[in-house]
Amino acid sequence: MQHRMTAPGPLLDANGHLTERGYALSLIKDYDREAVKAPSFRVKEWDYYCIVSDRYALALTIADNGYLYMDSVSLLDFDDHSQATWSGILPPFGGRKLPATSVVGDISVSGKGYALTFENNGKQRRLYGHVDRFPNGNGQPLLFDVTLTGAPKDSMVIATPFSGHPKAFYYNQKINCLRAEGKAVHGDREYLFSPAHSFAVLDWGRGVWTYDNTWYWGSASGLAEGVPFGFNIGYGFGDTSAASENMLFYDGIAHKLSRVTFEIPMKDGKEDYMAPWKFTSDDGRFEMDFEPILDRCADINVGIIRSDQHQVFGRFTGRAVLDGGREIFIRRFPGFAEKVHNRW
Repeated sequence: MQHRMTAPGPLLDANGHLTERGYALSLIKDYDREAVKAPSFRVKEWDYYCIVSDRYALALTIADNGYLYMDSVSLLDFDDHSQATWSGILPPFGGRKLPATSVVGDISVSGKGYALTFENNGKQRRLYGHVDRFPNGNGQPLLFDVTLTGAPKDSMVIATPFSGHPKAFYYNQKINCLRAEGKAVHGDREYLFSPAHSFAVLDWGRGVWTYDNTWYWGSASGLAEGVPFGFNIGYGFGDTSAASENMLFYDGIAHKLSRVTFEIPMKDGKEDYMAPWKFTSDDGRFEMDFEPILDRCADINVGIIRSDQHQVFGRFTGRAVLDGGREIFIRRFPGFAEKVHNRW
C-alpha cells in the first residue's frame, strides 16, 4: 500500500526531518531551505528540463550541488545519431537561491561564454540562453529559446527519506506532457520544436543527499490516441517503502503504479546500454520494450567526487494500464531511461 500525502504543510519539522513521507500529485508540502539542518555541502537543488521531439532533444540543467554550481546543455540528434553536452562548473558563492517551488519563479545564471535563463510566470515557462562554443560543429555557438505551456493538472511528487540518515531526504516533482514551442540553433542548423509533436518534462529536485547512491529514471511524453500521455518511472535512491515514483499521466490525470523494474541487458559482465531494454511491473500495469538510439554518457571522476551517468534516449513500445483498467498501447514512443551512480 502506497501512502498519498494530502495535507498541506511544511516539508520539514524543527529538527530538519520530513514531516511526512509518500507521494502526492502536486507540491503539497512547502520546501524551505532555511529549515534544512544538514551541512550546506550535502544540500542538492536543481531544475532540469528535457524537451523531446521524434527527431531530436534538448536538455537543460541549472543546479546547486552545495560545494559547486553546475549548469549543462545537451543537444541530441536522433536522425544522425549524434549528441554533445556542454557543462559549466563554478565554485559556490553564497548559494544560488533556486526557487522554493516549481509553481512560479525565475532562475538566471551566467559564466564565461554562456548564459541560461528559466522564466516561469505561473502560466508558461520560457527557457532561453546561449553557449558561445558548443563542443561539436567546430565549436560554433548554440542558441536556444523554447516556451513550455499546457501543464497538466497532476504531476508526480515524492518525499523520500534515506535510512539511517534522519536529516537526509529527497523532495522531487516531475511534470510530464508540457507542450514545447521554439528552437535551438547551432551553426547553420535549426532544431524546431512544435507543440503538435514536441513535449517536455521538468525534473524539480530539492534535498539533502547521502554521499553514495544510484538511481534509475525513465520518462516519456507524447500523444496516445490523440490524447496527451506520459509516464514517470524510477527507483534506487533512499527508502521508497512509503511510495514509489511510478506514475502514468493520461489527459492531465495521474494514475499511480506500484513497482517497475529496469531490465538493462548485460554483456561481458557489464550493462549493454545500447541493446534493447525491457521494463516490467509487479502489478502488470507497465510492460514495455525500449529501443535505444543514443547514450548520453559521462563519467566525471575527481577524487572523492564521481558521477557515472548513462541517459539513454530511444523509443518505447508496449502497454500501460490506467486506474480503471483501460489499456493504453504505444509504439515507438520517444523518451529516455537512465542509470546514474553518484559519489557526491
